[in-house]
Amino acid sequence: MNSFKVYEMEYRGEAAAASDINLFQLSEEYYPQYEKIYNECFRDMRKALDIKPYDYYSDIEQLREKAENIYLLTDGNTIIGSVVCFGTEIDDLIVNKAYQGRGYGRKLLLWAIDRIRSCTDEPITLNVAQWNCRAVRLYENAGFVITRTETITFG
Repeated sequence: MNSFKVYEMEYRGEAAAASDINLFQLSEEYYPQYEKIYNECFRDMRKALDIKPYDYYSDIEQLREKAENIYLLTDGNTIIGSVVCFGTEIDDLIVNKAYQGRGYGRKLLLWAIDRIRSCTDEPITLNVAQWNCRAVRLYENAGFVITRTETITFG
């Protein structure tokens, strides 16, 4: 049996600083690129934690149900990054490896906080694997706090 820890994190603050980026909903033309970038972003973690399949998305149909909640940031026709907003939850915040280390993760996170805050004052939640130290630091620096730790066992 394999296991790993996941933090549930919560944000209770106000809207974040005004975002200087514009995102739009995932459209069919971006599906193949999104699938590739998503898999690249999570592959190292999934391999390190031995979560199979290492590439989660293998068929565009897997994205259809949640596509309306997936928002993209692009540079021309190239996806820089993406974030998913479901109600008061932030999920699948990813940055294309070619654009990492330039502050886009923080910008996407702040955009998602603003989007959710425009609808509700309820706590905003997200889940992150303990393994992903960079993401945990990003979220903590933005005002998220760990509210629960869960051990996921599989295999």
